Amino acid sequence: MTLYFKNGKYTQKDEVTVSIDDRGYYFGDGVYEVIKVYGGSLYTAEEHFTRFLSSAEKIRMPLPYTVAEFTEIAERLAEDNGITEGHVYIQATRGVAPRIHNFPGEETEPMITGYAIENPRPLAKLESGVAVKTVDDIRWLRCDIKSLNLLANVMAKQEAVEAGCAEAVFIRDGIVTEGSSSNIFGVKDGILYTHPATNLILNGITRRVVLKCCAQESIGVMEETFSLDELRAMDEVFLTSTTSEITPITSIDGEQVGDGKPGPLTARLQAVFESTIGQVQQKTN
Repeated sequence: MTLYFKNGKYTQKDEVTVSIDDRGYYFGDGVYEVIKVYGGSLYTAEEHFTRFLSSAEKIRMPLPYTVAEFTEIAERLAEDNGITEGHVYIQATRGVAPRIHNFPGEETEPMITGYAIENPRPLAKLESGVAVKTVDDIRWLRCDIKSLNLLANVMAKQEAVEAGCAEAVFIRDGIVTEGSSSNIFGVKDGILYTHPATNLILNGITRRVVLKCCAQESIGVMEETFSLDELRAMDEVFLTSTTSEITPITSIDGEQVGDGKPGPLTARLQAVFESTIGQVQQKTN
């Protein structure tokens, strides 16, 4: 029996209905978060829900729960659904109102829904790496908001999949920004490069964990823009996301990265990342 969350109540899936007048359905007027579950424990939940509230604030959509309360909701969804390796999805839209482009009145309450599912770690991809395809970044200029407006991301991902690739890498005016559902890193001469956390990318939670791991390991980091040509010349390339963790990239547009195998610095960061998972499980067990 699967438990879902809808506006303060825990219920079954067939009882979670959303009105045709929901602004998330009409406009993609909302935000979301995905929190990983390892060994039954939430990973970086505070960071995720802090960003969730920040995204909601940026689109002027007040939410009725705190970080701690959202964390409790996610914990119950994971626990009551018996999730050991998986994730919790939480979404908030501006609510149900007649279809007009401007915001509805204050009487309209946000629609908050959530669920938890099993989703095993992508161990084969973590070990062997993946191929990616570059695409033009045609998205809007507020990629720092984790909004429901993902059509450009969906189109890019589909283009990558049709090319036999696992991910699409966005290129804006010759500059590498991020993946369709990930952040992108390159390694050159032992230094890690990644696009700075501006409005042109989502500041991923796993991205932040990687930067902390680099500080812990005294690995040099350059948060600055770099071109597609510079990306192709990197010694190593990898992507990060909540569900993909630290996944090596072994080819770009059919061209081999380095020697075509996951690199040593990528493997080193994967090991440090693995230790952070263990620390979370120890705290909650």
